[in-house]
Amino acid sequence: MLPGFPSYHSNGYHSPSPLREPRNKRGRYSSRGRSSQMLSSYAFPLSQVQQSPADRTSSSKWEELDAAYFHSYSHLGIHEEMIKDHVRTETYRAAIQQHQNSISGKVVMDVGCGTGILSIFCALAGARKVYAVEASEIAVQANEVVKANNLSEKVIVLHEKIENVTIEEKVDVIISEWMGYMLLYESMLSSVILARDRWLKPGGLILPSHATLYMAPVTHSERYHESIDFWRNVYGIDMSVILPLAKQCAFEEPSIETISAENILSWPFVVKGIDCYTVTAQELESITTRYRFASMLRAPLHGFAFWFDVEFSDPATFPTHFNSFITSGSSTSTHLSTQRTNLANSNKKLLLSTAPEEEPTHWQQAIIYFYEPIEMTQDQIIEGSITLSRSMENPRFLNIHLEYSSGCRSFVKESILR
Repeated sequence: MLPGFPSYHSNGYHSPSPLREPRNKRGRYSSRGRSSQMLSSYAFPLSQVQQSPADRTSSSKWEELDAAYFHSYSHLGIHEEMIKDHVRTETYRAAIQQHQNSISGKVVMDVGCGTGILSIFCALAGARKVYAVEASEIAVQANEVVKANNLSEKVIVLHEKIENVTIEEKVDVIISEWMGYMLLYESMLSSVILARDRWLKPGGLILPSHATLYMAPVTHSERYHESIDFWRNVYGIDMSVILPLAKQCAFEEPSIETISAENILSWPFVVKGIDCYTVTAQELESITTRYRFASMLRAPLHGFAFWFDVEFSDPATFPTHFNSFITSGSSTSTHLSTQRTNLANSNKKLLLSTAPEEEPTHWQQAIIYFYEPIEMTQDQIIEGSITLSRSMENPRFLNIHLEYSSGCRSFVKESILR
C-alpha cells in the first residue's frame, strides 16, 4: 500500500490514510449548537506546491478547523435531525425515483453521504455501483448500515475527503445534499463542483441540478419585542441603558428561525441562481447583487429574510438555460412563488423549497435583523445591495455586507454567518 492512499477492505469499506485527518460532512448545526469551531462546507483543497512558513501556518489553521468541523459531524444527532426532515428526505427519494432510468445500471457518487441513506436509495433504484463518500467518522456507521441491508456489493463507502478520493472510473450521477443555511453557508457546493469536474461523464446527472437563493423584507415585531423591549422594564426596574448591548447581542449575526408568509412585506428577490452543471467555484467566492422592494404594507421593517429552492432536473430536459426562468438580481414584480410553481410543473420537475409559505424544514430561514426598525408605508421603496463572500476568518463562514436605504436614510450592516 502506498503512503497517502486509503486502505481497501474486503467488506467494501475504505478507511482513510493514517496520514490524513478525517473530515466531517457538513456543519450547519446552528440551532443545534453552532460554535466558532463548528464550521461549514465539505472540502477546501490545500495547495500542493511548496509553501512559505506563513502559508503552512494558514494551512495548519484550516486543517485544525476542518478537523473540529468534521468531528462535529460524527455526532448522530445531526444526521437524525436531517433525516427526520421529511420534506428534505422524501423529496430526495422522490427525485431518485423520478430519475430511476438515469440511475438504474449506472454508477453514482454520493458526496457527503452521512449515514448512507441517499446512497441506499440509489442502490434500491437499481444503481450498479454507488460510491458513498463521507469524511467524518459517521462513515463507519454508514458502512454498517450498508452491510445490514445486504448492499455491500453495490455501495462502497469511502471514508475520505472528496479531494483525496481515488476511483478508477467516471460516474453517471452525482447526488449530494450540500445546501446550508442561506444556501451558501458551509460552501459544500465546492465539493460537488470538484466531484463533477473530476468524475462526472458528459451528459451525466446532478441531483439537485439547480438552486435559487431569495431575499425579502420582513416585519417581525414579536421577535423584536422579545429580544429588546424586555429590557425597558424588568420587574419594575428601568434597564433601558442596556438596550444598545441587547440589540448588538440579539442582532449582530444572522438568526436561523422559522417565519411565516405573513412576515413578508414584498415579493421576494433573486440573490443568486445556480446551475450545478455549469457553476464554478470561483463564482461562489463572492456574490453581489442590487435589490429594490416596494412594501405592500404599512408596518415596521425589521430586516431581511433569506431562503432557497433546489430543483432536480436533467440538463437535457431543462429549459434553454436556467436563467430563462430565474436570473440573479432580477426585479420581481410578479410573485416568485408562481415562478417556483412553473418550474416545479415544467416537465414534472421536483422542487425542494424552504420558503416561508412552504412546509417548514430544518433549514428554516436566515434573518438579518436591523438594529433599528424602519417604519414603512405602503408602496415605500427600500433598496440597496448585498454581498455574500467567504470569510477570511474561516472559508466555511459566510461574510454578509448589506447596504440598504429608504427615503433619505442609508445604512450599512456587516455580519458573519458562522
